[in-house]
Amino acid sequence: MAFAMGFNFLLLLAMAATNILSLYHLSLTFQSPKPSPPIPIHIPQHLLRHLNDIRATINHLTASTSDPKRTSPVPHDLILHSQVAPIASSCHRHPYLLRRYMNYTPFSTCPYDLDLQETLILNGCHPLPRRRCFSKTPPKPTSSLPLNPFPTALPDSSVIWTKYSCKSFACLLQNNPIDFDLNARRSSLLKYASELDLPVNRFMQLAKSANFVIRLGIDIGGGTGTFAALMKIFYNVTMLTTTLNVNAPYSEAAAARGLMPLHVPLQQRLPVFDGTMDLVRCGRAVNRWIPLPVMEFMFYDVDRVLRGGGYLWLDRFFSKAMDLEEVYEPMIGKLGYKKVKWAVANKTDPSGLKNGEVYLTAVLQKPVSR
Repeated sequence: MAFAMGFNFLLLLAMAATNILSLYHLSLTFQSPKPSPPIPIHIPQHLLRHLNDIRATINHLTASTSDPKRTSPVPHDLILHSQVAPIASSCHRHPYLLRRYMNYTPFSTCPYDLDLQETLILNGCHPLPRRRCFSKTPPKPTSSLPLNPFPTALPDSSVIWTKYSCKSFACLLQNNPIDFDLNARRSSLLKYASELDLPVNRFMQLAKSANFVIRLGIDIGGGTGTFAALMKIFYNVTMLTTTLNVNAPYSEAAAARGLMPLHVPLQQRLPVFDGTMDLVRCGRAVNRWIPLPVMEFMFYDVDRVLRGGGYLWLDRFFSKAMDLEEVYEPMIGKLGYKKVKWAVANKTDPSGLKNGEVYLTAVLQKPVSR
């Protein structure tokens, strides 16, 4: 009896073991085969960067969080524009401002949002997306504009003054004479009072002695365009003036004088083709407050647009004396330009005395060939 029970128990164990082995075999049979390793596909780095920019833009355009600024609906024209034209990658850092800018009624009058536009541009969102609306114009535009770039007065009717504290050019002349006293600016560009000064006629003589003709140029941070005006009336040189409407209508003032304003920030690539400019002048807007990477990229963009033998003119660039020696002079030196003029003097206003600042006026000539 005991033998029979033991034998039956062994048979039961054998059957159980057989079933377990069968199930294991079946699991191996029906298991999906191990996939072969993927074949690596080479994607160019510039394409990856472009795809990342597109992905970041789409993510910010469609983002939805508990922040009420982020849950506002994405304007239809912003989505439409993103499908037909690129949006600057820096715009995705300011999705709320970008949505405000693109929140308008198509085919009607555009919102007059100059402050919003300048904020976006100064934060690197440039060029701004196009809008399908009609820009506002001054209510009573003048029937004639001055042909002389140094008129006795600029026409107030050429500006929409809503966003400015001053409501006339006379007010600007009183409160901001450095930029809007046209005759004073003219005199400062024609006189020689110290080594920092380089009168326009003296610069043109330098170019002539080098058998180089000045015909086209860009004045970076040129305000209301006084340098461009002098080059136009005395030497028939066409100058483009980059400017922004920060607290004053600089672009309208330049245009009222018959000059060409370019509404671009310092970090923007100059919108002209390679090797086409004879001169690039940097006024006082180019100084130590510009981040170093922005300035370095700007210098090499200047090199891009200058033709061989062209001139880079730094007019009263200011920085701390130590930084000029250790940072800016080596940065400029990397360009490999000839030093036609290099003058340094102390900046004697309160800020300059407090911070140990100096001025630099330099004229540098690009090599004729690389």
